[in-house]
Amino acid sequence: MPGTYLLDYGAGNVRSVVNAVKKLGHDITYVKDPSDILKADKLIFPGVGAFGSAMTSLHTKQYAEPLKQYLAQNKPFMGICVGMQTLFEGSDENPDIPGLGVIPGRVCLFDSTTKAVPHMGWNTARTIQGQQRAQESGLEQGRVYYFVHSFAVPFKAGTAEAEGWAMTTTQYGDEVFISSVRRGNIFCTQFHPEKSGFAGVNVLKAFLDGGAAGAATVVAQAEQDAALLAATPDARVPGALSLLAPEYVPSPSQDEFTKRIVACLDVRANDQGDLVVTKGDQYDVREQTQDGSGASGDVRNLGKPVELARRYFEEGADEITFLNITSFRNCPLLDMPMLEVLRRTSETVFVPLTIGGGIKDVVDPDGLVHTALEVAGEYFRSGADKVSIGSDAVYAAEKFYARGGRGDGTSAIETIAHAYGSQAVVISVDPKKVYVNSPADAPAHHVIEPLQPGPNGEKYCWYQCTVSGGREGRDMDVRQLVVACQALGAGEILLNSMDQDGMKQGFDLALIQDVRDAVRIPVIASSGAGAPQHFVDVFNKTGVEAALAAGIFHRREVPLEDVKQTVKLAGIRVRSIDADLAV
Repeated sequence: MPGTYLLDYGAGNVRSVVNAVKKLGHDITYVKDPSDILKADKLIFPGVGAFGSAMTSLHTKQYAEPLKQYLAQNKPFMGICVGMQTLFEGSDENPDIPGLGVIPGRVCLFDSTTKAVPHMGWNTARTIQGQQRAQESGLEQGRVYYFVHSFAVPFKAGTAEAEGWAMTTTQYGDEVFISSVRRGNIFCTQFHPEKSGFAGVNVLKAFLDGGAAGAATVVAQAEQDAALLAATPDARVPGALSLLAPEYVPSPSQDEFTKRIVACLDVRANDQGDLVVTKGDQYDVREQTQDGSGASGDVRNLGKPVELARRYFEEGADEITFLNITSFRNCPLLDMPMLEVLRRTSETVFVPLTIGGGIKDVVDPDGLVHTALEVAGEYFRSGADKVSIGSDAVYAAEKFYARGGRGDGTSAIETIAHAYGSQAVVISVDPKKVYVNSPADAPAHHVIEPLQPGPNGEKYCWYQCTVSGGREGRDMDVRQLVVACQALGAGEILLNSMDQDGMKQGFDLALIQDVRDAVRIPVIASSGAGAPQHFVDVFNKTGVEAALAAGIFHRREVPLEDVKQTVKLAGIRVRSIDADLAV
């Protein structure tokens, strides 16, 4: 039957798109058969992961040909991220697999020698088709949107794809790429509108609310433009739809990538079986009894996870991370409480959600085995955008070095990154300092000089990786771990510090700088924040892409809004709170 359809080829989180569409008052139907595509009045094609996987799935499901027919009919279409990339001729990610070829041009890998890759975070989309056309698409000049990708279509002025399709461009480091395209009723974004706060939801709203009259106007304008071009085939006319528009002024190139402030929620079941957000000092999450015995009391309860996540979204958090610190080991996978938390959170929270804890091969109480890839898939389908891997990453790194610096394709990192893309895999690192008097005292490890000497005056230390929530140390240093995980396919590092956790004295800048220098993927600094200035320090002194806090936000000791304002006043670019755009 006619209506709005969602083309889900089976990779990544599409629940947030569905939730955003429903929040805007529209119904949406999943494409289940190739014939559904041509029935659609409007078609949305979201996607994450590898270009080749997406194209292979389109052909396997026999979606490719009806999709090309749909596009040829100039019917309303919105492609998101990989959904946009598949419209081009091909991608360097999978050179032997052709794209749909609707748009001329090729998707290319970012240069990781000058910046972190993936491009992960909030950045500005600058209009090059004229303000009127951008506004009709729900885009606002100066607004930032959420990107997460390693490949993009370079913007080259004077080329057919740039001047015939490009709607906005974005600069990341020294590279400018096409961040959205529009021609006729075809509109695609490299960024994720469903994860771009209310500014992104408004982009979806503009697409969904475009009525028949609006579509007819767009088609008429496109036909007029085509006629003008046919009459003057040698003319170089910038833009599409607004071709020859007097308001067209190419914006100057400018890197407006922002730093991210991440709110983290440690979630576990309390003694009554209720899910609560908790936070401990040095990883102890129970209250101390008042009798002075030192015995542990109830699990510290700082709020309900769904409600807190919503609060942080409204206060301007750029991402939200859930850490499942008990893993609910006795629950069947499909009944995991965190799946419901993600489902409910994604209904009202439109920024990226990361889930950590239990991302490994698991066994249900009835003996049914689920691989880490299956576990991650359930989380993605429930609303997560990224999964965070802890102890299993350390074990995978140990095997990586035992094989002479090679993966074998079976680790959780490798299987999830292959299926969903490296940007979907975060490595959560829990290191602790081991002080030594000399680098010679730890010849097998990467030794640095900490900012403060050790308890016995030691001038050096190395950072030992731990597993099982910090309870067990391994013979691996943090630098060895992150280098191995990057090679295995991880897309981001969440860098904790057991020594700084709960201290509120600032991030461990020496540790963070050492890791930032070791990898080319984004790094999130965690553990130790106690004041807004600590965020300024970690951004200015280490160059990390994001910084995370938990307890100080939960207890309102440091409001998230104060952190953003302080960072902004220090001259560091951050996303403004966009509650004024609430729909």
